[in-house]
Amino acid sequence: MRQPTESHRALVFVIGLLLLIPALLAGTAKLSRWNPKTNPPQYIAFSRPLSNDDQITHALDRLTFGPRPGDPAAVKEIGLDTWLDGQLHPERRSENPILLRRLAPFDSLRMSIAETYLRYPPAQKGPDNPRRLIASQLVEGKLLRAIYGNRQLEEVLVDFWYNHFNVFLNKGADHYLVPSYERDAIRPHVLGKFHDLLLATAESPAMLFYLDNWQSVAPGAGRKRGLNENYGRELLELHTLGVDGGYTQKDVIEVVRCFTGWTIARPKQGGSFEYNDKVHDKGRKVVLGHTIKPGGGMNDGLEVLKILSRHPSTAHFIALKLAQRFVADDPPPSLVDRMAKTFLKKHGDLREVLHTMLSSPEFWSQGAYRAKIKTPFEMVVSAVRATGADVVSAAPLATQIQKLGEPLYRKIEPTGYSSANAEWTNSAGLLGRINFAAALAHNRLPGIKVDTADELVIGSPGFQKH
Repeated sequence: MRQPTESHRALVFVIGLLLLIPALLAGTAKLSRWNPKTNPPQYIAFSRPLSNDDQITHALDRLTFGPRPGDPAAVKEIGLDTWLDGQLHPERRSENPILLRRLAPFDSLRMSIAETYLRYPPAQKGPDNPRRLIASQLVEGKLLRAIYGNRQLEEVLVDFWYNHFNVFLNKGADHYLVPSYERDAIRPHVLGKFHDLLLATAESPAMLFYLDNWQSVAPGAGRKRGLNENYGRELLELHTLGVDGGYTQKDVIEVVRCFTGWTIARPKQGGSFEYNDKVHDKGRKVVLGHTIKPGGGMNDGLEVLKILSRHPSTAHFIALKLAQRFVADDPPPSLVDRMAKTFLKKHGDLREVLHTMLSSPEFWSQGAYRAKIKTPFEMVVSAVRATGADVVSAAPLATQIQKLGEPLYRKIEPTGYSSANAEWTNSAGLLGRINFAAALAHNRLPGIKVDTADELVIGSPGFQKH
């Protein structure tokens, strides 16, 4: 087998660097106010269509974690429309057997919360510390799914929605709760109804613990505790309406009252969601102009979720966030408007909202093409995919991503990690990506093997804008 020369290695690295720099130095547009009737002149590039070949490149860069060798030719052979349909219906695609084999040893990813506590008791210390083992399996599982998974759009959406409904892994019991949260609350609903996703996160012990709602009780129902505003505020500001969605501080308090009693049975022993009527505020509430009658019990919270999931501000906020992730930081108002209308018309059907986006000329335009800078997670995974590397252990990749500023599952703030270009364009990030490129190209990452005998260009989709 022909071995690469040092000059070839250097060339690979230099190409990567040249393609990396313009991606990181690209400017970011300031978000404009929503205007559903027309697009201002600055959006003219979104009216210019891509060529057929560029459409395939765009689809693989934006809807997956980057193409693997042979992917563009495979998409061209079956047709872009057929490929898109398969990604929108991941249940129709068989999973990569390599991925299934690599995931098999990670037993905590398949356990219930109670089983995880039994298998990894909190009191255990030393090198087999359960928190460390659970976290490493969770992170490696995420990376392996992104690298090897055939259901790429689903994986991209799991990452998107986890950040939308972010939970910080390192907060106490959430070490044990996050694996089931992503598996049971996020993953099954990323192409389903938004209401179902919202309900699943609201009832998840991971979210209840992270935002402290498990401790929120009606005034006077607990000796030392009372209302806790954390979940109610983030539910309105980050999960549904958006910061400018039209709610008031009074709405926040009324929502918090509705969710009193939504708690966790034995939160530090692997308990599940439970409703405790004894600490619920049974009075009358008014949320966003809707009267919630007294004595409703757990149904008070359920009614709030229905109101929010059907609200026009939620439709616009979710449409905007999806368009910002998949199209551009400042997406055309015309597209956001159509996506929001689909959200309302189809009762929050997220697959239909994505279909509206993928059927739009704005998505397949020069304005959207390579308009997004990859997050560290996306960049590292797409680089590995572009090289066709064999990943025996994903732990070194997790370390690289952490060095680049995105420790997986460890965003403390409830905002989650941003997909905005401005978050990832800085000199330290540039240097870190260069160092990662060199390490990958020269096989310096243990557990990751790149066949450098192939004429692989490290600076292709893995390192540039997508």
